[in-house]
Amino acid sequence: MEKKSYAVPALIIGIAAIVSLVGSMYLFTDYKKSVGSSISATGSAELDLDSDLVVWRGNFSAQAETSKDAYDIIKNDAERAKRFLANNGITESEMVFNSVNIIEKTESVYDANGYYKGSKFVGYELSQNVTVTSKDIDKVEKVSRDISQLLEDGVQFESNSPEYYCSTLSDSKLELIKLATKNAKERIDIMAAEANASVGRLQNSKLGVFQIVAKNSGTSSYAYDGYLDTSSRKKTASITVKLEYNIK
Repeated sequence: MEKKSYAVPALIIGIAAIVSLVGSMYLFTDYKKSVGSSISATGSAELDLDSDLVVWRGNFSAQAETSKDAYDIIKNDAERAKRFLANNGITESEMVFNSVNIIEKTESVYDANGYYKGSKFVGYELSQNVTVTSKDIDKVEKVSRDISQLLEDGVQFESNSPEYYCSTLSDSKLELIKLATKNAKERIDIMAAEANASVGRLQNSKLGVFQIVAKNSGTSSYAYDGYLDTSSRKKTASITVKLEYNIK
């Protein structure tokens, strides 16, 4: 009779163990299914761009004891600058002269022992900026390199480096997105095929930032929030796109 009393509990324990094992296998299988239910890849694309617009900036200044004398000088210098630009093929519509800036000039005063006593007024300084915008890049490059005539005429002219832009950049960005998206999808298809899986619906997508750098400059100019080079006439634009798909 005592042996029979142990048989029922043993049977119950055995059944519970089997149920527990089956449940664990089901949970493990379901876990593997959920973990491996998606696949992702990052695609990239590059396009070489030729600038079709140039912006060249310069400025000139004049100093005198009175504001009137300083203004007369800079007015005369502005006429010389306009004449110089026109003689070099720059049209009226391509040049813009900004308003004149004026500041009072002072200098520090020290006593015989070298102690600072204050400052004194010494005159006025006026300055004016000029901007040239043109699609004729070769013409503007030549003018920006040859300002010796202005300097010989006594104009205190400072020339900045030309800035280069692509007016078709918006269209190029759309083309880059298409190419990078296609590249990401091709990578996903290759990985899925090698893993004997089939690609389902798109789960998520993420667009990177545009990097527009000087051609053949590599990635040294890349910035976290994107980069737009204006110092080079020839550029390379790039973008990345990350895609995530369900797999079956």
